[in-house]
Amino acid sequence: MAANGDARPEIVVGLVATPPDYPAQVVARLAVELADRLAERTDAEVLWTVREGWGDVAPRRDGGAEALLDDLGRRRADAGWDVAICLTDLPLHSHGVPLVAHVSARRRVAAVSLPALGLRQLRAVRAGVPGLVSRLLTDASDDRVAPAGWAPAALTGRVAAIRRVVGVETAELSYLASRLTGRVRLLSGMVRANRPGRALLGLSKLLVGAFGTAAFALTTNTIWKLGDTLGGLRLTVIMLIGLTALVTWLIAAHDLWERPDERTPAGVARLFNLGTVLTLTLATTVSYVVLFTVTVLAAGLLIDTSVLRETLQRPVGLTDYLTLGWINSSLATVCGAIGSGLEDEDTVRAAAYGYHPEPGGWRDERDASSGRGPG
Repeated sequence: MAANGDARPEIVVGLVATPPDYPAQVVARLAVELADRLAERTDAEVLWTVREGWGDVAPRRDGGAEALLDDLGRRRADAGWDVAICLTDLPLHSHGVPLVAHVSARRRVAAVSLPALGLRQLRAVRAGVPGLVSRLLTDASDDRVAPAGWAPAALTGRVAAIRRVVGVETAELSYLASRLTGRVRLLSGMVRANRPGRALLGLSKLLVGAFGTAAFALTTNTIWKLGDTLGGLRLTVIMLIGLTALVTWLIAAHDLWERPDERTPAGVARLFNLGTVLTLTLATTVSYVVLFTVTVLAAGLLIDTSVLRETLQRPVGLTDYLTLGWINSSLATVCGAIGSGLEDEDTVRAAAYGYHPEPGGWRDERDASSGRGPG
């Protein structure tokens, strides 16, 4: 059916985000340009209409795609879309390796696992989704578009994460990553989807408190002498203990550890926990670097070289100020770990990979006309 008197046939493509958190942001950015990309790469004689949605498609945490595809198929039929693509941040698996995408022409839907695309996820979906839409319409023998004219495996040339394709039947195709590099890419993609910057902002109170501790310690010449006597190895161990204690305390204090249950198999729980640990490790490491930099600058402003030289009884230079900032930052991080329980609960929990808050301001397109948000 054509819209607004346009003689061209209209094809409606639904983009569904599940869960409605990070995937919703990717869907919103992709939806703006998908119609033009489909006209350019698939068929310019078709009026492409893109709809956004989320809500009915339940996030499946069993590592498989079948139930997700069934939900998506029902959503597509209810909404009257011609085809539907689901973008999810759940790590999916098939044949024991990460599943990048699954195409089901029988249901006229496809699902894409964003973490399996690695770090450049938006770039990958821009390259891959038009091909998935074309594949769906071709396999469904939709005469409104010309046949794609390329083998299923041709999509692997557009998205680097895809290494091979498994087709149980013509209408069911699984695009898989390699066993080793695919898992590395999956973990990096999980950290990317978890947005470490959000966790870093959540640690702002902790960072302020740790700097206060470090600034106070700078006034104690005992710390100066201690830093002078400790070697690089012991300073490194103290730093690692501080960072480990902080990550452990954040996980324990805010109950961020995912436990296997009937909804979450042990393998998926392990992936979620690893994603959470990596996200918090990255956020706390960046926090430490910021704390170290500010502490060194404060030491340079507060402690005169002559005073430091008199205390250490030897010539001093930049290395001594760096060492002083190092030990103070490490000790302040250990103290900050205890105070991290004061952080905002929702902000810190956002670092847990299995936690998916509903994004403020996002509405399902079905409800836009009625002015109500999802229930």
